[in-house]
Amino acid sequence: MSKSGLSARHVSVSYGHRTVLHDLNPAPFPCGRVCALLGPNGSGKSTFLRAVAGIVPSPAIITLNGMELSRMPLARRTRHCVYLPQALPAPVHLQVLESLIAARHVNGMQAMGKTGVIDEALETLATFGIEDLAMRYMDELSGGQRQLVGLAQALGRRPDALLLDEPLSALDLHHQFSVMAIVRRTTAARGIVTMIVLHDLNIAVRMTDDAIIMRDGRLIAAGPSRTVISPELLQQTYGIHARVETCSRGEPFVMVDGTID
Repeated sequence: MSKSGLSARHVSVSYGHRTVLHDLNPAPFPCGRVCALLGPNGSGKSTFLRAVAGIVPSPAIITLNGMELSRMPLARRTRHCVYLPQALPAPVHLQVLESLIAARHVNGMQAMGKTGVIDEALETLATFGIEDLAMRYMDELSGGQRQLVGLAQALGRRPDALLLDEPLSALDLHHQFSVMAIVRRTTAARGIVTMIVLHDLNIAVRMTDDAIIMRDGRLIAAGPSRTVISPELLQQTYGIHARVETCSRGEPFVMVDGTID
């Protein structure tokens, strides 16, 4: 399979007479890179991910490494492109380890023997530092723990594209940065396409490769994160006065001075 990345053309979504996404045609998303989706609330970021995943109706033409996902039944499509929503499904009385094994089977992955499947699931949990949760039940976990397990399930399915909708929202600072490091490392190592909805501009500018900025269902800008996240675009998109400075280690960081009245 060629690693040509993900292409999303003519991404439009309407709910009744209200258009949420206006015929978006972003540049292709290359393999091995993490792209942040940025923009104020209601700009269409989550809807864009769901349209790419095939969860909401759209005339979009979605191709991934030469495969036209938009022509596939959803069950087959999800084997290649995994979407992790911000609001996870209600937890069931299932052990964490069992949930990872079940996710793997749902994805239609070939069996490798019971011992191999368990070892791989435990290794994935260890990657996120939550192997101690293996025998806990999903409905006993905190929101942050469930979010980490959800990420482990998604990566355990070994997709070609990973669509993450605010995966850091319930996590503390330590886990926000460790999860981003894992996502970056896994994306590069496996050569997958990763899109991630973020609200933290500093995480976006430092820990993603590319960024798309959206507002009112339209694309405002796209390109390398450290180029796109600029004072001018932040003012235009968010209505804020902001500076992009350089810290003592040479890393960029965003300082917000206030809102534009």
